[in-house]
Amino acid sequence: MAVEYGICLARRLSAQLTGLHVIDARFLPALVGADIPVSIGLLSCQQEMPAMLEAGLVEKADSLLEVFSQRCKKAGVPSEAKKMVGMVAETIVQEGQEAQLIVLAQRGERFHLPGGAVLGSTAESVARKAGRPVMVTPGRFMEIESMALAYDGSMPAERALSLAVDLSHNASWPLTTIIVTRDYQRAAELTKKLEDFIEALKIEKEIIINNETIILTGDADKELLGFIRQGAVELLVMGAYGHHRLKKMLLGSTTSDVIRKTTIPVLLTC
Repeated sequence: MAVEYGICLARRLSAQLTGLHVIDARFLPALVGADIPVSIGLLSCQQEMPAMLEAGLVEKADSLLEVFSQRCKKAGVPSEAKKMVGMVAETIVQEGQEAQLIVLAQRGERFHLPGGAVLGSTAESVARKAGRPVMVTPGRFMEIESMALAYDGSMPAERALSLAVDLSHNASWPLTTIIVTRDYQRAAELTKKLEDFIEALKIEKEIIINNETIILTGDADKELLGFIRQGAVELLVMGAYGHHRLKKMLLGSTTSDVIRKTTIPVLLTC
């Protein structure tokens, strides 16, 4: 569904969409030095297996990228298809430096961790290292008609606010800002800060933002997921990291819980 969401964004924002397929370099030499039992008459088969594996991976990549290009053409979205060999997350991050936003699936094709995980390892690594917004998409596509912002006043949330306002304006999506706190004074401060920011943009850039602010009390992840389940929006924008210094190498706990259980795409800023 990442392709569908990429096409959706590209159409709304009049942008070019690049489809990147990374052939995992770890798979190419995997059988070359492997201890594969060989009997007389099977040696040539063993020698051919790495080449057969590589050919299969290349053929699959070509097929997927052809489907991507055809879907973009049908949607009227300018596109580019890229096939590369490398470490998957690192290659996505590197190639993503040329993009304004990275879109990828919540769980990749080799997501096999027991009991479900916060994110597929590729998605988590890209979200931490990309240095630009990353949209993590669920397994089912829904047309985006409105969006929400999770706002707590932190630096990642401030960047999420700027992104959400720009996206709301450029894509003409109504914006609902969600503040989760049990401190009513804090809620008032954040609401004022938010309103001042949007008002300044209206004056400076002469833009119109259709924004509604909702104050919720409770645990942030549960409140955000509850709001998502109401079906009021089809996209959530939020900061990617928690505040605790021990969590710097991982996604913040609220982000993790929301990403793991969400049924709509989540656009992360770091």
